[in-house]
Amino acid sequence: AAGGPQDTIGRIFAQRMSELLGQQVVVENVGGAGGMTGSKRVADAKPDGYTMVLGSVGTHAQNQTLYKHPLYNVVSDFTPVAYLALTPISVITRPDLPVNNFKEFIAYAKANQAKMQYGSAGAGSATHLACVVLDSAMGTKITHVPYKGTGPAMQDLIGGRIDYLCEIIATAKPQIDGGKVKGIAIMTKERSPVLPNLATTGEQGTDVQAYTWSALFLPKGAPADVVKKLNEAAVGALSTPSVQERLAQLGATVAAPNERSPQWLGDFVKSEVKKWEEPIKASGVQVE
Repeated sequence: AAGGPQDTIGRIFAQRMSELLGQQVVVENVGGAGGMTGSKRVADAKPDGYTMVLGSVGTHAQNQTLYKHPLYNVVSDFTPVAYLALTPISVITRPDLPVNNFKEFIAYAKANQAKMQYGSAGAGSATHLACVVLDSAMGTKITHVPYKGTGPAMQDLIGGRIDYLCEIIATAKPQIDGGKVKGIAIMTKERSPVLPNLATTGEQGTDVQAYTWSALFLPKGAPADVVKKLNEAAVGALSTPSVQERLAQLGATVAAPNERSPQWLGDFVKSEVKKWEEPIKASGVQVE
C-alpha cells in the first residue's frame, strides 16, 4: 500500500532507474494477501520487461510455507533481476500501552494475550511473519489483524485500535521519533544506526530475529538482454550516492557488490524459502 516500506524503497529506485533508462518507471501499489496479489499479477504478465515486481521476504520466501495454497511458485514463476537491500524489523506498540521495554512487553503479553491484537501489512507479509515468530518465542497466542498494507495498520496503531506491530524500521522510525508509537525492540543481532537507542531483542533477554528485503523480479521467461538491461539500471541506482544515503536514512543495508547479480538473487530466494520453512511450521500458523 502507499506509504509502506516497499513503496518507499520502490519510489527511491524508480526515480533513479527512470533517469538511467531514459524511460519512466511507474510505481503501482497493489495491496492484498501480504503483497501476493500484486506479485501474482506480475507472474502472469508478459515477460517483455515492462512489468516487474519489488518483492520481499514475505512475497518471495515466507508465503511459500505460510499459505496452504500460494498463488505462485517463487522459483519457477519469476525471473530474478536484482537484490537491492535488507531492512530490519522492530517491535512497536500503541503509545499508551503500559510497557517501556521488551521484558515488560513480554510479561504484559503473557498476562493479557486473550484481549491483545497485533496488526500487519497483510497475511503472509514480512510484518505478519515477524509477529508470528515473536508470538511463538513468547509462548502466547495473540490475535492477528491483517490490513491491506502498512499504512492503514500504522494509523490504527497510532489511534490505539491495535496493540502492536512488528514493523519494518523504515516506516517505524518516523513514528517512534515523533512520539506517536513506542519503540520496544529491534529484531536483529545488532542495533540499527538510525535508531541507536533501541535495544535488540537479544540484549533484552529473548533473541528473536526478523527482517525483510527488497528485490526486483520479472515474470518467468524474460529474455536475457532485458534482464541484463534492468539489472544494470538497478545496480546503477544502487551505486548512486544519493540513493545509498536515502536507504541508509531508512535503516536499510544496501546489497554488497557480490550480491547484485540475477544468479545470486535466484540462489538467495531458494535459501530464504528453506530458511523460513522451519520457524513457520514450528509456529503452527497456516493461511488458507
